[in-house]
Amino acid sequence: MSSKAANASMISIDLFSDPICPWCYIGKRRLEEALATRTDIRVEIEWHSFQLNPTMPHNGMSRSDYSSLKFGNPDNAQRLYENIESVGRQAGIAFDFERIKVTPNTLNAHRLIRLAGQYGVQDDVVERLFAAYFLDGENTGDIMTLASIAEAANIDWATAQTFLESGEDIEAVKSDDMQARQLGIQGVPFYILNRQYAISGAQEPEAFYPLFDLLTV
Repeated sequence: MSSKAANASMISIDLFSDPICPWCYIGKRRLEEALATRTDIRVEIEWHSFQLNPTMPHNGMSRSDYSSLKFGNPDNAQRLYENIESVGRQAGIAFDFERIKVTPNTLNAHRLIRLAGQYGVQDDVVERLFAAYFLDGENTGDIMTLASIAEAANIDWATAQTFLESGEDIEAVKSDDMQARQLGIQGVPFYILNRQYAISGAQEPEAFYPLFDLLTV
C-alpha cells in the first residue's frame, strides 16, 4: 500500500436504497464518480434496506399493471422512463425498461444484500442486482435468480439458496426499513456520511465534494 493510500481519510457512508429504484442506480454511479476524483479518501459503504413498495405482493406484479397503478396511464409512465433513460445514459447506464416484465417485491433482494455483507461483497451484489433488473429484465424477486447473482459474486449458490428459502433476516430487513422511515427518509437514494451529514436523491457528483471536505479537514 502506498503512503498516500495509507494516509487517506476514512469516511463511512450508510446508503439507503432499493434494487428496483432507477435513481438509486444512477446515484450509485454518481457517488462512484465523485469518489474517483478524491484519492485522498477511502470509504466504507454499508447498504441499507428501503422498500419503495413495501406492500407489493410476495410474487410481485406485472410491470404493466404496476405502471398503471403508479402512474395512471401509459403516457405518464413513458415520459418518466424516457427521462430516466436520458439521465442514465449520461451516467453510463443503458436502462432497458422494455425488458422488464415483472416488478418484484424486493424483500428477498434486500436479504441477499445483507448476506453479501457477511462476505464483504455488498457493493458487488448491489451492482449485479441493478444490472440484472434494469439491463437484463430479470425477476430479482425470484430466489433462483438471486442465488445466481450471489454465485456470480462468489457466494456459494447453495448457501444463498438455503438462506433465501429460510426466514432468516426477514425481520432485520423490515427493521432496517422502519428505521429509515423513523429517520425521516421518504425516498432513496439517501446517504449519511459519518453519521453526521445527509444527502438525499441521485445528486450530481459535485454535491458530495463539500461534505468530503468537511470530513477530511
